[in-house]
Amino acid sequence: MRFTTIFFDLDDTLYPSNAGLWLAIKNRMNDFMRERMNIPEAEIPALREKYYLQYGTTLHGLKKHHNISEEEFLAYVHDLRLEDYLTPDAQQREIIASLPTRNLIFTNADIPHAERVLTALNLRDLFSTIIDVTTVAPYCKPMPEAFSIAMKLAGESDPARCIMIDDLKRTTRAAKAIGMSSILFGETASSEDASASLLDWNDLTDIMEKL
Repeated sequence: MRFTTIFFDLDDTLYPSNAGLWLAIKNRMNDFMRERMNIPEAEIPALREKYYLQYGTTLHGLKKHHNISEEEFLAYVHDLRLEDYLTPDAQQREIIASLPTRNLIFTNADIPHAERVLTALNLRDLFSTIIDVTTVAPYCKPMPEAFSIAMKLAGESDPARCIMIDDLKRTTRAAKAIGMSSILFGETASSEDASASLLDWNDLTDIMEKL
């Protein structure tokens, strides 16, 4: 296999989107904007989506235009009982553990959240490094600068040896654009969106061998 490094997204990738955790996080974002920032409730969904699309994350937009505390925001939105949403998948663990690659988390969340999620999924020991939103600041996925930082931290100089697995098409497109192979998790992808799609973790090795 020609690949040496895989970057795994965290939320809605290492656990299924129907787990409900990401929806709960978004609801916490709404609560923060209403309770801590006094933004009218009717304006919040559109504003959150605008910042997400324009800056890569809602957090980046809030920091730029409202001067909020990043640490306070992240602690608030991730303050959830993960056991209410996440269940370890022994088969998924076996598949990731069998990979002959260096495996890293690359997430727009922060390290404390990633640590808690990985622990809840019984996957923490399978990832050598967590690259979070603060590590690549002031950038984030899908910005090419964020990928450049992630590759340096992984000790990789050749994007052709790397794979990005993510549930968002804009991230898999960005990874592909810089020369990585990319795998869209959770739905099918066009050739423009990603190098391949992954719906079942059992298919990961076969997909990688065909890339």
